[in-house]
Amino acid sequence: MSDVARLAGVSIKTVSRVVNDEPAVHPETARRVVAAIEQLGFRRNLGARNLRRGSSTGTIGLIVEDVGNPFYSELNRAVEKISTSFGRHVLTGSSDENSDRERELALEFCSRRVDGLLIVPAGAQHHYLVPEMRAGTPVVFLDRPAGDIVADTVLVDNLGGTIEAVAHLARQGHRRIAFVGDSPDIFTATERLRGFREGCVRAGLRYDERLAVLRTPTQENVLDAVDRLLTGPDRATAVIAGNNRVAVHLLRALTHVTPRPALVSFDDFELADLLDPPVTVIGHDVSRLGKAAAELLFARIHGEDSPPRKVVLPVHLVPRGSGEVAP
Repeated sequence: MSDVARLAGVSIKTVSRVVNDEPAVHPETARRVVAAIEQLGFRRNLGARNLRRGSSTGTIGLIVEDVGNPFYSELNRAVEKISTSFGRHVLTGSSDENSDRERELALEFCSRRVDGLLIVPAGAQHHYLVPEMRAGTPVVFLDRPAGDIVADTVLVDNLGGTIEAVAHLARQGHRRIAFVGDSPDIFTATERLRGFREGCVRAGLRYDERLAVLRTPTQENVLDAVDRLLTGPDRATAVIAGNNRVAVHLLRALTHVTPRPALVSFDDFELADLLDPPVTVIGHDVSRLGKAAAELLFARIHGEDSPPRKVVLPVHLVPRGSGEVAP
């Protein structure tokens, strides 16, 4: 700002008045200041200005596992749409499923005085957010709940969706159904495993823990699961993928497996309907998840002070062919 003042031949206070659209500046003086600003490429620090005024910074923070994952890309886009309608921008970061990285991002966003935080949690320790929440920064968790604090949460029906997947495969005549999920440290993985167990009981099937695998979904891990679960005389005749990444790895691993097992994926994914056979999924509206979480966050930003809410969004079976393969 001092450079602008020198070039325009005015005081720093005059530059400040022009930048902040304050009155009492002569039009010719204002014209010189604007010309100097344009010549120097000056940009005012909105964050600093808003901190001085104690007003909104015009931003919210969003922390997801991986912005490169299509699931989280769609989630991010839904949050952006709602944020734009409220005149806010979104700062987004990837935790890489690392709780330390999640904490680092959350506190960095808070240091930048975001108006609120949306978090897909990577860990189970969130007490570090309590001072920020007490200071007035609203926080909404989505897709997974917070670990050790009570906060607004928006989830999908992980339990009911997996129960429906088991029921669907049982209706096709399958009696040995396998489940391949994500890491057991992840809430959605353990909830979907719980749904798998309950689904087996409801369908009159004996739950066999040897048919359930929870591991980080790498191609190597999924190949190992396929070798163990889907080959040999006591093999499973159907498999439920715990999420879309597991499903993609399973499809690669199943290329040379005969006879082909039935497959149901929890989560839809791009081109799933164009494969041969098309992939049956437990689908849910990712955009709706992001929209619901963002709307709840902005309700808090605008003063809603009701007790923390837990919202569970429905899922639905989309039969396309892979889940209808007979045993």
